[in-house]
Amino acid sequence: MDTAPDDPRRPENRLAYRAAVDRPRLTLPGGKHVAVWPVVNVEHWLIDHPMPRQILVPPTAASLLPDIPNWAWHEYGMRVGFWRFLEAFSSRGIRPTLSINGSVCTAYPRIAEAAHAAGWEFMAHGFHQVPTHRVEDQPEMISRTIAAITATTGRPPRGWLGPGLTETLDTPDHLHAAGVDYVGDFVVDDRPCRVATRTGALVALPYSVELNDIPLLAIQHHRADEFVERALANLDRLAAEAAGPGPLGGAKVMGFAIHPYITGVPHRIGLLERLLDAILARSDAVFMQGREILDWYRATGDES
Repeated sequence: MDTAPDDPRRPENRLAYRAAVDRPRLTLPGGKHVAVWPVVNVEHWLIDHPMPRQILVPPTAASLLPDIPNWAWHEYGMRVGFWRFLEAFSSRGIRPTLSINGSVCTAYPRIAEAAHAAGWEFMAHGFHQVPTHRVEDQPEMISRTIAAITATTGRPPRGWLGPGLTETLDTPDHLHAAGVDYVGDFVVDDRPCRVATRTGALVALPYSVELNDIPLLAIQHHRADEFVERALANLDRLAAEAAGPGPLGGAKVMGFAIHPYITGVPHRIGLLERLLDAILARSDAVFMQGREILDWYRATGDES
């Protein structure tokens, strides 16, 4: 990235620094202290491309196409894991946000239709699961993604999560111009923040790269129990800060991210169910979709 320090497209210029202790105290509806934002990531991996992630390294240590074992690893999540997620959330009356590639709507219409029928919010996640930097025409890709989701749900998505949280310097401008209201790519705070663009401000919601089954389980290779323990420890601290009188007081947001080919497998799905039950049992936390968090935050009048 070779740009001048004052280039308005640079992330540090789009996202003005605000110390957590200087931000105004916010209040959630019902006196809750933490809004919990569950995000289910459903992606379309193209068999003729290198797989976005691997669980089995090729015998020669060189990527081979087609990469059948790693494509099949992901495909299990689409055939089986997603449906475990649907049951886990639906049986508990929880409606998560679905981070979805636009092409999933036509490649896996059964999944898209089931999520929509269950009341899940659709958050655009690129058209295919490829890094944004490899997309030659971003406005066209964004438009095509929004159109695919709109055709399934009847309304355009309000949120965007880049595949792998990838953005170029110009992505926020393209997103806001296309009508996107919030993004999950700027994981910088426990509360929403504002991201400047040429045509107005996007809101950055607190997605997570630590309460996320890819880095935690597929990259760092922690025991599966670590996901639940980490999430609940995180929630305990956020709730205590939110309720306290100190400078870090006021409502917080805790996002966590799961993928059906990782957490939707038989030996891990029980951990998700345990986490959902533990959160439901609390009086200080509430499950919210991204669009609900966005509307709440905007209504507070906070401009930071």
